[in-house]
Amino acid sequence: MKIAVIDGQGGGIGRVVIEKLRAEFEQKVHIIGLGTNALATAAMLKAGANEGGTGENAIMVNAAKADVIVGSIAILVPDALTGELTTNMASAIARSDAKKVFVPMNKCDIYIAGVANEPLPHYIDYCIKIIKDF
Repeated sequence: MKIAVIDGQGGGIGRVVIEKLRAEFEQKVHIIGLGTNALATAAMLKAGANEGGTGENAIMVNAAKADVIVGSIAILVPDALTGELTTNMASAIARSDAKKVFVPMNKCDIYIAGVANEPLPHYIDYCIKIIKDF
């Protein structure tokens, strides 16, 4: 299974997701850390991604090849992550045939009805459980 973890800014969410994926699956999955910037990509590589890619083209190409895409719900929104996420990136993620597992984040002014306000680590644990059930 090829899992694309997409993050921006400092890559903190992506880093934690990858650490937890590695703890759960060890080397049984192939993880690609896709950052909107080099700092985010570096954080995900350090966390254990098999490979990394940075920027719009890397995200567009690899979103199409992934079996699963994981990231904040913000990666579906053009101009999110303080403007780091382009319209083309959001479109490539949304149009990908990959299964998508999102961390709900109210920081980007997207509110999902029925989702309780919980600490970020709980949401990431839920993401790992969903992927485990695939």
